[in-house]
Amino acid sequence: MSHFLFLNASTREPGHIGNTETLARRAAAGLPADTKQTWIKLADLELPPFVDLRHTAGTYPMPMADAKAMLDVTLAATDLVFVSPVYWFSIPSPLKTYLDHWSAWLRVPGLDFKERMAGKRLWVIATSGNREKAQPMLDSYRLCAEFLAMPFMPPLWGKGGAPDAVLSDTTALAAADTFFQAA
Repeated sequence: MSHFLFLNASTREPGHIGNTETLARRAAAGLPADTKQTWIKLADLELPPFVDLRHTAGTYPMPMADAKAMLDVTLAATDLVFVSPVYWFSIPSPLKTYLDHWSAWLRVPGLDFKERMAGKRLWVIATSGNREKAQPMLDSYRLCAEFLAMPFMPPLWGKGGAPDAVLSDTTALAAADTFFQAA
């Protein structure tokens, strides 16, 4: 059974749904009914700042608290969906922190994180004011997928900006309706 993990990287204040999440929820509505969906707003977690021990200790202990919960749900998923608005032409900080923890998980003895991530599909749903300026962020995600031998699925991009701006992007909305058909 497919398990889609939606990682919402928005930093909008609680109670406000951003353009990227709006687009992602529209796309998710097209998944088969038996597809498990887990939605996590990364800004709500208490992920500690990543500390690089690669060249000192060399290994990391098993994570704890929210980091352990994220590791578990990441490994349980068949598909990861980065619900990622473009902030300053780059990855939003909550998602960047999560990705930085992948460096630790690669070095937890016996975890075999890289091997267990291989084959999981990576999807990206993004919004920004300009598609061309979103490309560096999308390239970063593609490179992460390639490093872990994860198929990188063609991203879905919509026009963002002010609240509900994406609802005027008829091209993005139509693409969202069939986005996960390859699933």
